[in-house]
Amino acid sequence: MTRSIVYKIKNIAIVFSVAMFFSCTNSAKEVRDFLADKNLPIGEAENIDLKHTDSGSVDIKMKAPLMLDFANREKHPYSEFPKGIFITTIEKNGDSTTIKGDYAKTYSKTAVSEIKGDVVITNYAKNNKLETTEIFWDQKEHYFFTEKRFVFYTATDTIYGTGFEASENLELWWVKNQSGVIEIKD
Repeated sequence: MTRSIVYKIKNIAIVFSVAMFFSCTNSAKEVRDFLADKNLPIGEAENIDLKHTDSGSVDIKMKAPLMLDFANREKHPYSEFPKGIFITTIEKNGDSTTIKGDYAKTYSKTAVSEIKGDVVITNYAKNNKLETTEIFWDQKEHYFFTEKRFVFYTATDTIYGTGFEASENLELWWVKNQSGVIEIKD
């Protein structure tokens, strides 16, 4: 008799456990909303080494120690690189430009990246180099801009200032408030 009571109690416990297990399931949308409310990423990747190709040729290489994916944000989904980022863009002729920063955030809807910290952008073919503390990179327009202080090195000049705009490869550039010696050709 005691054996059947123990058997019935075990069965009842199993039924309640299964019922509790299935009653606790959440939809994917509920989980995303929960993570968004708590400001938590839906994905995390370490030691990223990404190579993007276009027509069989590598045109962008990206390395980052950590990426946090906040694609669950409805209005402004983004990826965050809290431990820095290093990007190399490669043109069809083989020239490359590198972008390095201590922190980055890329917004997927607008394709604009915000790079902060010790920002260094270098075009090796033109021998141009930009150093600043913050830069915005519009990847659709292939354009950099900042309102922060900067130092821009060319083959012949060193330009200091506040406010800088440039094409993605640093070939065309505009400075707002500059100082330094600038060589002007007649």
